[in-house]
Amino acid sequence: MRSDRKGIVYAFLAYVLWGLFPLYWKQLDGVPATQLIGHRIIWSFIFLVALFALRGQLAHLHTLLRNRRIVLIYGGAAVLIALNWLIFVWAVNAGYIVETSLGYFINPLLSVLLGMLVLKEQLRGWQWVAIGLATLGVGYLTLSYGRLPWIALALAGSFGVYGLVTKIAPLDALDGLTLETGLLFIPALAFLLLEESAGRGAFGHAGLVATLFMAGTGVVTAVPLLLFGAAARRIPLSTVGILQYLAPTLQFLIGVLIYAELFHRQHLIGYSCVWLALAIFWLEGWYTARRGALAAAQ
Repeated sequence: MRSDRKGIVYAFLAYVLWGLFPLYWKQLDGVPATQLIGHRIIWSFIFLVALFALRGQLAHLHTLLRNRRIVLIYGGAAVLIALNWLIFVWAVNAGYIVETSLGYFINPLLSVLLGMLVLKEQLRGWQWVAIGLATLGVGYLTLSYGRLPWIALALAGSFGVYGLVTKIAPLDALDGLTLETGLLFIPALAFLLLEESAGRGAFGHAGLVATLFMAGTGVVTAVPLLLFGAAARRIPLSTVGILQYLAPTLQFLIGVLIYAELFHRQHLIGYSCVWLALAIFWLEGWYTARRGALAAAQ
């Protein structure tokens, strides 16, 4: 599969937007994370249903909801992605942007490990080295922080398992996210109405800018996903693999350079272990794919 220039641009924009997410959520740091996730679910579903309506595919969405197996699979996926969103938004607004970036640096390695444990995929020697180095880095960070970096591990774990569930699921990303947010729509709406009745609701009460930002969560959730979906059909997986590190890199830089989060020499040692693990992981995958392509051409 040859790289398509438009596909590379789509993937680049998707990962840059995901990387800039902390800047968006920081505009809402006075709103409880639970309410933000409620709004993210509701507005995402409304936006996605509008897309289905524009395409004349609402009947297709209704068909998906009548399939019990699909509903069960995506019900589990919905819980995982909502948990991931909640941890991420809370961590960003609590001043842990750097640690959230660590979670998404770890995620590809955790996904490989889950593939071995659950799907019985075989790991190659250098992949074991990469996982070992990442584990060493997390262990060192645990010592330097004085605590387990639970935010990073929770983000990597929830998104890793979410990726595993969606790997065996039958729908594409757009259908899947629509169904996930649809299944969570009623609980999210009920929660926000309860908060409003108790006088704790932020929507319409936290100022015009904050209200608009809350309503905009549907667009900022769906647009990068749509860009990614368009890119994945146009460019090789290896190219996607390289570009995916844009998001946590930008998050890391935002945390350190814009919000002045602490990053000591001890942290650098732990992060360097993870970064080295990722470099080994990527180089090993590139070499293996290249060797396989050469063998197939002979």
